[in-house]
Amino acid sequence: TNIHPYSQMLNQASTAILVCGDLDSEKHEGCWVQDCAAATENILHEIADQGFGGVWLGVYPRKDRVEGIRKLLRIPPGIIPFSLISIGYPVEKKTKNEFKKERIRRNY
Repeated sequence: TNIHPYSQMLNQASTAILVCGDLDSEKHEGCWVQDCAAATENILHEIADQGFGGVWLGVYPRKDRVEGIRKLLRIPPGIIPFSLISIGYPVEKKTKNEFKKERIRRNY
């Protein structure tokens, strides 16, 4: 919790996944952020499909979080911590409906 202010659930989580970008292996410069975001979303979908709960803890672009996690886990230069996913059994099962009709715009 000293590194990430919203990471308290990691104390009870059974597993955590750190999604990182590898700057030395990116095919298109700067696209690692989109790649990591897509990977994080895909992992969260699979976690839910397996009946677990998952929380996306944003790391990048917060320099204090990136450097704190880098130091804690001894991550080498060129590897950028992007997101931390907490995985466990949900305390309560909620049905979410985050669809907001007022945010939809049509240009016709």
